[in-house]
Amino acid sequence: MKQQDGAAGPAEIGSFSDDGKNTIGSQLASRLREAIISGSLQAGSKINLDKERQAFNVSLSPLREGLARLISDGLVEFEDNRGYRVSPVSLANLEEITVLREEFEIFALKESIRLGDVEWEGNVMRALHKLNRAERDASRPETLEHWEAVHRDFHLTLISGCGKPLLLHFCKTLLNLNDRYRRTFLKQTSGDRNVSQEHSEIAQGAVARDSDYAAEKLRQHIHRTGTNLLAHLARTGAVR
Repeated sequence: MKQQDGAAGPAEIGSFSDDGKNTIGSQLASRLREAIISGSLQAGSKINLDKERQAFNVSLSPLREGLARLISDGLVEFEDNRGYRVSPVSLANLEEITVLREEFEIFALKESIRLGDVEWEGNVMRALHKLNRAERDASRPETLEHWEAVHRDFHLTLISGCGKPLLLHFCKTLLNLNDRYRRTFLKQTSGDRNVSQEHSEIAQGAVARDSDYAAEKLRQHIHRTGTNLLAHLARTGAVR
């Protein structure tokens, strides 16, 4: 995930249509988000609007809408007279993300345990089942993309019962930022611990309404992930 000064290459070409649920701008945001998280659009690189517009075969208006969404997510930056650029990465940034995730996600989980209903409980267990069934193979990039999607859905489902939209937005942003670093790690290893057991312990504690147990398991999970990522990225020199 080394930063480049050159312009980012165009992302994969795809067709888009406004289906009434997802605007072209939101679809572009999803495609660009995956390109950034996967490293196809490299950290710190300039985003050339003309190249991206031609690659996606869209006008500038929905492309700017998509980029605006990614600015809100913290994945893209805009500077006057310099244009759009993929947000840079650093070990200090990852460390801050980890600390904030521990604070915000644990609070959101406790609130979800306090306020969540039976439907929330069922959603948590369904999300856990999908995650535990998902394959994660470093030699097959398509499995990493799918695993990241269901993993993100699991963490967001855990906290979806908190009843606090702003808190959910903050947590979602932090997950997006964290995913950039984890994807670099997963490209080289399928994992170094029993993550599925950790997820199961968190989910089971949550639906059992054991707030202290679930919160501590989530704190350990986030902290171990952050510590492992920091050590890996520092060792490989992928991020400084």
